[in-house]
Amino acid sequence: MSEPEDRSFYPDYLIEVLTVLTVVVLCTIAAALMFPKELGREINFTTPFKPTAEWYFYWLFELLKYFPGRSAFFGAVVLPSAFAGTLIMVPFISKLKNGRRKAVAAIGILYGSFILFTSLSILTR
Repeated sequence: MSEPEDRSFYPDYLIEVLTVLTVVVLCTIAAALMFPKELGREINFTTPFKPTAEWYFYWLFELLKYFPGRSAFFGAVVLPSAFAGTLIMVPFISKLKNGRRKAVAAIGILYGSFILFTSLSILTR
């Protein structure tokens, strides 16, 4: 039985890795060209466009309904920033006296308000 060859990564294994990588990429490109996937849905240009938000932004659009006009800045920037600030502060709140309860209450209020505003937005569509 002969001893195994002592081969180094460069250039021996590098050539093998690059060859396999090239074959895999070429097979993927060939499969993509042979079986193209249609992107999106067909657009009907005769109907008017009515943009809608994704479901995870419904709560923000519902806030804008309650803060129209000049107060929209409060509903679109100040309240969401306060929500984000509360989430960031939860680890620090939990270190206070009875902090665990306060942190759970803060998270509960935040999630409850998100669920409430999202539900209101879906129900009033």
